[in-house]
Amino acid sequence: MKKFRLAYVIPALLLLTLGMVVGVEIGNLLPKQDLKQLKKLEDAYLTITRYYVDQVDAGKLAEDAIQGMLHELDPHSAYISNSEIEEVQEEYQGSFGGVGIWFEIIEDTARVVSTVADGPSDRAGVMAGDRIIGVNDSSAVGFTNRDVQKRLKGPVGTRVGLRLARPGGRRPIDVTIERERIKLETVDSAYMLDEQTGYVRVSRFAMTTFKEFMDQVGALRAQGMRRMVLDLRGNPGGVMDGAISMADEMLPGGRTIVYTQSRHTELNSMHKATEGGALEDLPVIVLVSPYSASASEIVAGALQDNDRALIVGQRTFGKGLVQQQFRLPDGSVLQMTVSRYYTPAGRLIQTPYADGDQEDYYAAKFSSYEDATYHPADYIESIPDSLKFKTTSGRTVFGGGGIMPDYVVAPDTTDLEEAVARNGYDYLFVREWFERHEREARARWGDKQPQFVQAYRVEGGMWQEFTAFLAGKDLHTAGAAPGGAPDAAALAAARPVLEARLKAYLARQLYGAEASTPLFNAVDPVLEEAMKLWNNALNLSRAQVRKP
Repeated sequence: MKKFRLAYVIPALLLLTLGMVVGVEIGNLLPKQDLKQLKKLEDAYLTITRYYVDQVDAGKLAEDAIQGMLHELDPHSAYISNSEIEEVQEEYQGSFGGVGIWFEIIEDTARVVSTVADGPSDRAGVMAGDRIIGVNDSSAVGFTNRDVQKRLKGPVGTRVGLRLARPGGRRPIDVTIERERIKLETVDSAYMLDEQTGYVRVSRFAMTTFKEFMDQVGALRAQGMRRMVLDLRGNPGGVMDGAISMADEMLPGGRTIVYTQSRHTELNSMHKATEGGALEDLPVIVLVSPYSASASEIVAGALQDNDRALIVGQRTFGKGLVQQQFRLPDGSVLQMTVSRYYTPAGRLIQTPYADGDQEDYYAAKFSSYEDATYHPADYIESIPDSLKFKTTSGRTVFGGGGIMPDYVVAPDTTDLEEAVARNGYDYLFVREWFERHEREARARWGDKQPQFVQAYRVEGGMWQEFTAFLAGKDLHTAGAAPGGAPDAAALAAARPVLEARLKAYLARQLYGAEASTPLFNAVDPVLEEAMKLWNNALNLSRAQVRKP
């Protein structure tokens, strides 16, 4: 096994918790011309505080000035006040909990990037893509990142109410979530898909991810794994070093994994694979989605550029900026972009930005998603030559915003089952059904998980309740009646998949998220398509053996 490296890029909260913040003495670093501009800023501050008609809050004035400067940089540089740092540290030291989501502020609301598997939000039916428009009966529109964190965190056992706007949904969804201590496991599912295919899902990258991953890989190899599906869908990133170590195990020695570039040469870095990777010989397919970001894009990009794995799914998020934290004299922190990372072929997968305006940034990020998903040939044709790169074997790959898969699998928005899943109606139904039938369900199946997986079938009564539940929903698919409810023919065609999803959600209620993953995967169209592509993945794997 290759040597595990120490992390050098750590998510903000972890850095704050550990106190690993870089100090800086500004006066010793600035040239004379920049010092003149600093003096100009100081003069303006002193003039305002001394002569403005009303008394001003000097601290707020300084913080607003900092925010204004950062706004001109990029969408991921941020200011964290001293009070916010203290709150974070207190929360990690005391009896505080959370709801288990990762989110980004997009335009004026928080959009869920992913949920922690089997966490409170996951169990409540919160889904990637949901926008948080209300918290505890108050509007959440216009909340900052920290506003959302402050309202979602709280003592373990307390509750918070969320109002969600779901993509494609006509009505808001209200959920009440009980705060819990959030599990730190990041490899939330690993099992054998068949006699030779292992499946590993990594939900995010933390300090423990590489060890978790290798432990699961070792167990799967002992069960006969000869090829692997690595599921990074919805993985928002995290600790960069975990991604580098994971890719290292799959790449031959000497291959580039990722490199960073900055105007400060001491921040430039190059990471190459070392000899003796435990997974160099396995064919690999990597699943990605629009919510695969940052560290997960490092893995996908490294394996794609080195022709080591087949990338399947939809175009990824597109975050290629590296942040470092700088402590200011009062203990507040600038979390500032200091470099960009590039894939081995030289791709910057960061979505272009003009400044720190997040509204324009995210509008640009998602504007081309539909073309990249539903018209990939036209989308690829529109990419300028300057953003086209070559892999080690000469295949063309693309920069300029996310990792474009080798094989795109687009959701079928006309399918009834896809519309039900997109709106979360199957989960909402099972949650309500389970509240009414929990006692008999647990009495029959509570300690019989293998028998449940093998023998359980959705019974006629439950199916009739489900169809009645859907009749009150507005689905707007090709298989829907004029009022929006599904017609009989569409229900009959979709029934096998819908019943499988109902069973999976019931398994989640009975046994937890890990038990439900194989059941969801059995009717997952992306995984189903990927399993047809092993000849392509095998050819890439064999090519590694032939190269020096």
